Amino acid sequence: MIEPPSTTGTSVPPERGSGLATVIGAAVLSAIFAAVATVTLVAVFVGPSPTVTAAPSTSLAAASPSPAGQAVHVAADDAVVAVAEAASPGVVTVTTSSGGFFGSQATGSGSGFVYEARGLILTSLHVVDGSSGLTVTLSTGRQLEGQVVATDEAHDLAVVRVTADGLTALQIGTSHGLQVGQLLIAIGSPLNEFTDSVTAGILSATGRSVTLDGRQGRTLSGLLQTDAAINEGNSGGPLLDSAGHVVGVSDAVATSAQGIGLAVPIDDAASVMAQGRQALGS
Repeated sequence: MIEPPSTTGTSVPPERGSGLATVIGAAVLSAIFAAVATVTLVAVFVGPSPTVTAAPSTSLAAASPSPAGQAVHVAADDAVVAVAEAASPGVVTVTTSSGGFFGSQATGSGSGFVYEARGLILTSLHVVDGSSGLTVTLSTGRQLEGQVVATDEAHDLAVVRVTADGLTALQIGTSHGLQVGQLLIAIGSPLNEFTDSVTAGILSATGRSVTLDGRQGRTLSGLLQTDAAINEGNSGGPLLDSAGHVVGVSDAVATSAQGIGLAVPIDDAASVMAQGRQALGS
């Protein structure tokens, strides 16, 4: 468990207008022409649910095929509901234990997600670092013993293996080409109590660098910044786009401000995920 710092400018692990539609109508003889302008998602927490436009290949909420040349309109809240329903079964809670005084067990917790159905889970390294035992709890409540099989200290990532088949694996996307302002969704187990919590916000910035208290002053760079609520216990959980693809791994929050969560881009996890697959024998 990593305690939040009190100093300004540092970050710690979180184990954390209305839609514009222009209608142009003109009566010419007996014909009426109408056009509805595309709107841009500005916020997901204020006012009525806006309507956003997304390409069919990047939306889970397209209700029906769209004629060629016409936009597909998706309500922002519908996208969050669809992503939460599809992704939550693949998100896990990671509980750690280590030897304490007089044989007692000190425990900590974080989040993670299945990326390989045969039992590979990606999480944050600081969640599992130094532990002597790991328990992975699935969204169904099923508990499995876990073992760390790959680590990436530079990006604060780790792969945990469990003995199970047929798990729900999340779709891995890419952090390349993400646009500031786009919808992002975080799922995890804040405080090890509110499991399967879903929060939504936007991508606030990319390329952030932070020095992390409690981790020997290590600096992580190239991070994604989001205002989706990330709290203690969210570390290792997925950050997803509106199509339900994992684009980041929740890792830290700025304690001197509100609404500044940080995530490791999923592209930076490619190497450690590959190491995990090698350990699995694939």
